[in-house]
Amino acid sequence: MTPDYPRGATGLLLVDPYNDFLSEGGKIWPRVQAIAEANGLIANLKAIADTVRGAGMRVFYAPHRRWEPGDYEDWAHPNPTQRAIMHRHSFARGEWGGDWHPDFIPQPGDVIAKEHWAQSGFASTDLDQQLRQHGISHVILIGLLANTCIESTARYAMEIGYHVTLVRDATAAFSEEMMHAAHVLNGPTYAHAILSTAELLAALSRESG
Repeated sequence: MTPDYPRGATGLLLVDPYNDFLSEGGKIWPRVQAIAEANGLIANLKAIADTVRGAGMRVFYAPHRRWEPGDYEDWAHPNPTQRAIMHRHSFARGEWGGDWHPDFIPQPGDVIAKEHWAQSGFASTDLDQQLRQHGISHVILIGLLANTCIESTARYAMEIGYHVTLVRDATAAFSEEMMHAAHVLNGPTYAHAILSTAELLAALSRESG
């Protein structure tokens, strides 16, 4: 059964909606393109964000660190993704790739959390504080990537007491195997609901009356 999403206590977490991930010409778009297009990712992300805002619920952005010169170079233990970012300059601050995709520019009333350095939107950021100050108990996660930032942020949310929803076709990854791991193998161990976009929209429409 699809859960209820109380209007005043539900927040949408939009993770890393940057041009480098979601736009033609983005540095990482070629690696997610096949799955993103098969999922109808852009349309699904937009439909969910529009419906959430239309229902009077709040959108929270959980953005990745925008790369700047010197990032990670003298770190003791940069992870493989951080090393790739250091060489690829993904999400570079002040450049097109690090700008919001034009369909996901923050709107008045949205909350932009501080940027996360690795995978969890909660680690070393104010995301938890922002959610709690806005009375949020239920979080819906959409964006990229399914098996890294979405999974890590969602797991942490569960650990600190939030009701967690994943949306299978409002995310993407580099392979079908990664998507399978995120939603079939790992997701059921921590998420309270794993829905399609259509199922989520129906639930949100029910909540908005």
